[in-house]
Parts: sequence; structure tokens; C-alpha cells
Amino acid sequence: MIRGRLSDVQRLAWLRLARTETVGPVAFDHLLARYGTPERALSALPDLSRRGGRATPLDLPPREAIEQELETGARMRAQLLCRCEPDFPARLAALDPPPPVLWALGRTELLARSSVAIVGARIASAGGQRFARQLAAELGEAGHVIVSGLARGVDGAAHEGSLRTGTVAVLGGGVGDIYPPEHAALHARIAAEGCVVSESAPDRRAQARDFPRRNRIISGLSLGVVVVEAELKSGSLITARLAAEQGRDVFAVPGSPLDPRARGPNDLIRQGAILCEGAEDVLRNLSGQPQLRERERTYDGTEPETDHDLDALRERLAALLSPTPVSRDELVRATGAPTSAVMAALVELSLAERVELLPGGLVAGL
Repeated sequence: MIRGRLSDVQRLAWLRLARTETVGPVAFDHLLARYGTPERALSALPDLSRRGGRATPLDLPPREAIEQELETGARMRAQLLCRCEPDFPARLAALDPPPPVLWALGRTELLARSSVAIVGARIASAGGQRFARQLAAELGEAGHVIVSGLARGVDGAAHEGSLRTGTVAVLGGGVGDIYPPEHAALHARIAAEGCVVSESAPDRRAQARDFPRRNRIISGLSLGVVVVEAELKSGSLITARLAAEQGRDVFAVPGSPLDPRARGPNDLIRQGAILCEGAEDVLRNLSGQPQLRERERTYDGTEPETDHDLDALRERLAALLSPTPVSRDELVRATGAPTSAVMAALVELSLAERVELLPGGLVAGL
């Protein structure tokens, strides 16, 4: 599999594979391991989707559209970071699976530094915003970059508190998509003094489905996530859950039981999150955390089974799946097939839009 700096031709193919419909991070990871290069993976996609049972041909994104995305990024002075390249953030590369690409606007060297995420309510109390701003400033003084999502409330306060020491804003839309509009000046300052990153194309407007991916990157970039204020069904709690799944520390700032915005952090503490009353709680618990390393991704580069075996395995897997997610390991046990064969069959089913490959090794039927 490719490692190291990509050529312009390889970069275009890499981005084209990442932007292909039904090729999410899980399928991308498998296809690169299986075929070695994005060019070979792209050539294999139509046949793989047909074998998976796709009724209509799989449309690859036109080269012109990918060239336009690259030109738009260059015009914004944003940098495309591909997962195989040395400047891709190591903590993101260690995820299972990592995002294939990341657009970055500003000081990309901040992405390699020790980072802590601070997230919370959009409609935050004055006290919550003050706490987030002060916590960000103190953690920044201690040498940590602060990561957040540029939203109203706690996110904006965290960025403001860490502008001088280093802050990273992770967006659901592209790096040029300023939301909320009142954060235009803050966005400009972070682009100049910090770093703005996104998995999306640089000029993409954020949609609802983009925010879970945004939250996964916030936690994935960070050694730990601090939740300041959040109601029980907020995106901040999703970020905290993702952080726990990724092996990151989860911190929660306790609050009054009379304030609905305290219910999320208080519930996290009940579930075992680390109580945070100030920067010293974060610094004490982050010390000694092991260095994350990228997973080894290997594949022998050959078809895992004969076509006949894969045909039977695909249909057996499809019959085993339902909308309730199950682990890939469970499917390996249920079928008795090699892991490589199960993964190959699942990717073909996902290209045919018959299953959904989820982070954390989960699979759901569609």
C-alpha cells in the first residue's frame, strides 16, 4: 500500500476514490489495502459493485470535478492531507478507520501537537462560556492545542481562549464554509493564527449528515474531550461517546441539577467520565497516556476467495444482517469464513448499497 508523499496523479486518484459514492472510510481502507493503489481500486469498483448486486452502474466522480476541488482548495490556500502522507495527523491515522483525506487551512503543524477538545452547548450560559474560555487558555499555556467545532456558545469561547496558544476548528462543511455567520471574524483569525480543518470539499456547505463525521474528527485529533455544558441529546455527548470508543479520556464539568445544560455532563460523570473542575484535572489525567500509533494495514493483494465462494458468502452475509448493527467479528464467527473474505464481501455489498459499513467494526443491513 502507498506510503509517503503522493504525486499529483496519485493525489487526484486518491481524492477521486474518497469522493466516490458508497465508498466510506471503511471501504476506502479495505480497498487501498486490497489493491495497493487508488488507481487500481478505482478500476475494480464497477465490477465489485456489480458482484455485490448493484442494480445500476456505479458512477465514479468525473476527473473534472476532482480537479475543480483541488483548484478550489489551492485558491483558498488550503492544503489537502492524505492519510498515507507524513503530515497527516498521527492520532487520526490511528483510528479504525481513519478519514481518507483532510483539508486544512492555516498552520497545519498544530495538528501534530498534543491536543485537547473542549465542546459544549450552543446556547451556553455566561458561566459556561467563561469556564470554557479560561480552561482553554490554561490548557494552552500548558502546551496543548485546543480543538473544537466553531459552533456558538462553548465552542466559540474555547477557540477565543486559545487563539494565542493554538487552536483548531473542525467544520462539518468545507474549510471555507463559515457557520454560524457571526463567527466570520473568528474563522478568519483561526485560519490566520490557528488551523481550520474539514473532511469535506473546501466549498461544501454543511449538511446534517456531516456533523457526526465532524465530531469524530474532533475527538480523533485529541488526547481527551472536555464537555462543559450539554443537554442529554446533544452532539457534544456524541463527541464524548466517540472519544471513549477511540480510547481517549472523557472529562465532564459538573453543574447544577436545576440547569438542563448540566444533565449531559452530570450523566457522563455517573457513567465514569473524569470530573473536571479546572485545568489541573485535565493535565493530571492526561499525563502518561500512551502514544497512539497507526494500525498496521496489510493484505496479500490477491482475491481472498474464488468468485463462486464469494457469491455464496455475500448472500449469506446479506441474510444475516438487519438494520441493527453487528460487529464484523460476529459475522466472521457466524459464517466461519476467513476475515479477509468476509471483509471483501461486505465491501462489495456496501458498494451495491445493500449494507452500511460503520466505524468501530460494525455493519448494518439496508
